[in-house]
Amino acid sequence: MPISLSRTGVASVCAAALMCSGLFVTGVLAAQPAAATAPAGYHNVRINEVTSSGDDTVELYNAGSAAVSISGWKVSDDSVSPQTFSPSAGTIPAGGFVTFNSPKGLGDSDKLVIYTSDGTVVDRVEWATDEAKPAMARCCGDGTGAWVTTTAATTFGASNTSGCPSSVPAANRVRINEVTSSGADTVELYNGGTSAVSIGSWKYVDKDTSHSPVAISSSSPSATSIPAGGYVTFNSALGLGGNDSVFVLDGNGNTIDSVTWATDGAKPSDERCGNGTGWFQTAKTATLGSENSCLGSGGGGGGGGQTGQLLGGGGSLTSGCTPQAPTGTGSAPSGTLAWPGGPDVTIADDVCAFTTSTGLEGRDLSGLAFDPANPSVLWAAKNKNWLYKLVKSNGKWIPDPSWSATGKQIRFADGSGEPDSEGLTVGGNGHVYVTSERDNTDNTVPKDTIMEFDPAATGSTLTPIRQWDMTSQFPQLDTGSKDDANLGFEGVGYVPDSWLTAKGWVDPLTGARYNPANYPLHGSGLFFAGLEWDGTLHVHGLNSDGAFTTFGTIATGEDSVMDVSFDAGTQRVIATCDNTCGETHALMKINTSGAIVPDVTYTNPAVMPTDNLEGFAIAPASTCVDGFREAVWSDDGIYGFGSGSSSYGHALHRGTFPC
Repeated sequence: MPISLSRTGVASVCAAALMCSGLFVTGVLAAQPAAATAPAGYHNVRINEVTSSGDDTVELYNAGSAAVSISGWKVSDDSVSPQTFSPSAGTIPAGGFVTFNSPKGLGDSDKLVIYTSDGTVVDRVEWATDEAKPAMARCCGDGTGAWVTTTAATTFGASNTSGCPSSVPAANRVRINEVTSSGADTVELYNGGTSAVSIGSWKYVDKDTSHSPVAISSSSPSATSIPAGGYVTFNSALGLGGNDSVFVLDGNGNTIDSVTWATDGAKPSDERCGNGTGWFQTAKTATLGSENSCLGSGGGGGGGGQTGQLLGGGGSLTSGCTPQAPTGTGSAPSGTLAWPGGPDVTIADDVCAFTTSTGLEGRDLSGLAFDPANPSVLWAAKNKNWLYKLVKSNGKWIPDPSWSATGKQIRFADGSGEPDSEGLTVGGNGHVYVTSERDNTDNTVPKDTIMEFDPAATGSTLTPIRQWDMTSQFPQLDTGSKDDANLGFEGVGYVPDSWLTAKGWVDPLTGARYNPANYPLHGSGLFFAGLEWDGTLHVHGLNSDGAFTTFGTIATGEDSVMDVSFDAGTQRVIATCDNTCGETHALMKINTSGAIVPDVTYTNPAVMPTDNLEGFAIAPASTCVDGFREAVWSDDGIYGFGSGSSSYGHALHRGTFPC
């Protein structure tokens, strides 16, 4: 489930896989401070647990990346005006907890509102009779989960996980999914569950504590139920302004979900990314009544600030799923620029999603490539000889069940071995080309090959139509060491002849402008293979008779290359390096002399973990919305920010890149 994450913030991983399936999430992270007097980071503080038994205890949780001072903060309940309270500490550390006893006590049916010292509403929760006994707690994600009544002992001062029930009521699968403070001030609810939910008695209210909740069914348009996987929209009769909130309550007065945004954060809208599950960000385009576009501006509500948020994740590791800490961290090339896309990044897969019968389960997802003919398809290679066709589902990339829900195993051309599949690309003929560094059944010997697969082939195991072996070109890798053998072809990108000729590339073999007709069997483009050993690109024409032409070597300015792609939007070849080179992408152009040279190098978004992120792909320009398109990364080690973080166990991340 979605947890806001930063390089220093830590969020608990839920123990119950059922509750972390993505159906029971909530996104109540507020926007940037509305007033200069509000303390920095106040929007990351959430009411996390409350009890109306005994000492009437309240727990606050800081989901942000920096400590937050709560000096002078106040609390009110259903009948008491805001009063100061005495917390267990005056500052909440990142990922930490603070508790206090309500100064006026809490009733069996009550409301709790937290304010900063200047009166800004931070968070709010309401409950019906006995619902806070033993406690009301956010479950499946401290600071973010659905409000439920716990059935075990309270967990004040610690993660709620151990005290959460094994299942969550159907009503708690309903989420505020999008809200706009423009025009009609519309709120969208989304039902992520498998059955319809009645909302005829539900109400909503804004942050103005003098307002009484309004029935959703009395709003326009009227709504009384939400179908499974469906949406309901209604216009707020209270009006919604800049720096405002929406709180949704069930028929008993229990808080279901909430969202808070800063000035103009909900213009054109504030939306969850991914759809129905993620944190809120300011949208480029409102998508009320349908799946969220998730091409946000990065500012505004629910965790979108300019520093970025890593959004999503959660779930329990499956048996045998063993994340691997990153190795080989180095510095970025000189002159590297900041990421040019949006600052926010979303976890884009289920935890331990890529389980296979070889290698460590759920790990080792490497090369990525969008299908240029069908941008809704993302191809992925797993190091231990597996190929995946991925499609989008509720904001996540999942294996296409119509192709193979578990991926397909690949072999070498003779049907033997286990290719150490690293990089892949889609050729001009629609076939998938995969690189291998070695045969994992004999991993001390390099086997630098490019294999061509027909994705329409049937069966659970794929054998290449053709295979080209370039191993002899790299004697430095054949030392008898498995480490050296593992430094070969890490990525590959198909580069169309049309770009090479239009930009005036000079053929290194002739010294003249490249003429594709000189190589009649090579198809409609060349293949740029990235060598992990030294960060060079090796250009090959792959002939239909099984032979190949080598056009030479290109320096990228990177110490290593982990993935290669051609982006028609920027008209650049992109050489990607992981933490070895500071998580960077070198965009290569053809200069006025006809040579392919580095043009500009970008880092990843600042919120990304410094891991072995070996795969990178940018969606085709045809998918652009308001100047942005999707970018996807794969984590070879599924390590994220480490054990206890919501990114632990996830392989895919998605963000935005300019068109």
